[in-house]
Amino acid sequence: MQETFLGLDAIVLARLQFGFTVAFHFIFPSFSIGTASYLAVLNAFWLKTRNEMYLRLFNYWLKIFSVAFAMGVVSGIVMSYQFGTNWSVFSDKAGPVIGPLMAYEVLTAFFLEAGFLGIMLFGREKVGDGLHMMATMMVAVGTAISATWIISVNSWMHTPQGYSIAANGQFMPEDWWAIVFNPSFPYRLAHALTAAYLTTALVVGAVAAWHLLRGARGNPSVRKMFAMAMGMVMVVAPLQIFLGDAHGLNTLEHQPAKVSAMEGHFESHPDGAPLILFGIPDQENQVMKYAVEIPKLSSLILKHDLNAPLEGLDVVAREDQPPVGIVFWSFRVMVGLGFAMLGLGLWGAIARLRGKLYQSRWLARAAVVMGPMGFVAVTAGWITTEVGRQPFTVYGVLRTVDSASPLDAPAVGTSLIAFIVVYFLVFGAGILYLLKLMSKAPHPGEEGPRDEPGPMRTTGTQAGASTGEQGKLSPNHKPAK
Repeated sequence: MQETFLGLDAIVLARLQFGFTVAFHFIFPSFSIGTASYLAVLNAFWLKTRNEMYLRLFNYWLKIFSVAFAMGVVSGIVMSYQFGTNWSVFSDKAGPVIGPLMAYEVLTAFFLEAGFLGIMLFGREKVGDGLHMMATMMVAVGTAISATWIISVNSWMHTPQGYSIAANGQFMPEDWWAIVFNPSFPYRLAHALTAAYLTTALVVGAVAAWHLLRGARGNPSVRKMFAMAMGMVMVVAPLQIFLGDAHGLNTLEHQPAKVSAMEGHFESHPDGAPLILFGIPDQENQVMKYAVEIPKLSSLILKHDLNAPLEGLDVVAREDQPPVGIVFWSFRVMVGLGFAMLGLGLWGAIARLRGKLYQSRWLARAAVVMGPMGFVAVTAGWITTEVGRQPFTVYGVLRTVDSASPLDAPAVGTSLIAFIVVYFLVFGAGILYLLKLMSKAPHPGEEGPRDEPGPMRTTGTQAGASTGEQGKLSPNHKPAK
């Protein structure tokens, strides 16, 4: 009899642990990627216009970015250890492919971010505006490069190519171009980066809207924040829907079982498949109960033809089917929130045209409610993608049950509970601190992160001494010619 922990076997517990840690980790990079680019834009506007408002906003969001970036790094390190603890068989078999790709991420993106982050945080008055701007740009570029390598690794697991399988069962790279630029990679990269920018825009908009509702309509920094965020949502939300549709068509080509689960199609439809809006998937009996559907619309969306045939899960062996209930509902959460974001962007555009962008309290309330919805949407999208790949870790080649370490369920379950407790304590405190920073509106003389006094330098000066006060950034600073 297989050993269990709280009624769950070791495989399920290992999957829950990885899912929990990845979901926590994904929150922070999805925010820091967009925030790094937002900071680069604010810094560029400050250098071009010398309008103190942009410097004020830069310093305000720089503090928030630094905390979120640090939590993302910590959560990513913890997550990566599970490849060796809970998924050692996967690491052994897929290591020759995924190991170098993850090493490239460290050598290019992480080193780039780490090398310029200190200059970005503390170096404006030490290195001058030009080099400081370059450092800010390098951090923004580094976050995007980091996402590129990680998504390449993950995409290869969904659409593997460019490899051979050795006698010992290992995946051996044969064509690195095919591995890196696998069929799903460009779609997933565009979709993920756009999601990060949209997530950040929603957070910025929510913070600004919160302060507008609390009487800060006369604060030019708050007004600028809200205007920039609503403009970004208006532009990026429809783009994200378009990219999501393209990604879905690519998934239909390479992972049709996943799309069948997303659509809730247990049966094939030879003359046009309906779009099932809602229902209760019954995977055991292979039926969709209480389905609310629109005839033939799924065929129109997926194949641009009302009468195009679509295969269902009835052509997929039971043991190869993903968990339909989870995939079906997470997909609807993601899509529903995507259209809600589009609605918010349109609402903001109409309010701007009517000259009531800052006066509409209902728009501000909606922006506050939508603030965290970017995180919910990216998490739902990740669940759709990863659970839809099951029962495989490398799609169609390596099964999840054959990828796990030979651990007992109590050992995995105990570590899972420890992760849950520690994560909620540590990252809960970090999130509360972020909310505390966001609860205060940007104000004149807004300071960035402080560079505390450090050891004496070779020039005989102390760290931070050139600013007059340790780490204080004068809002009226202009570099010496």
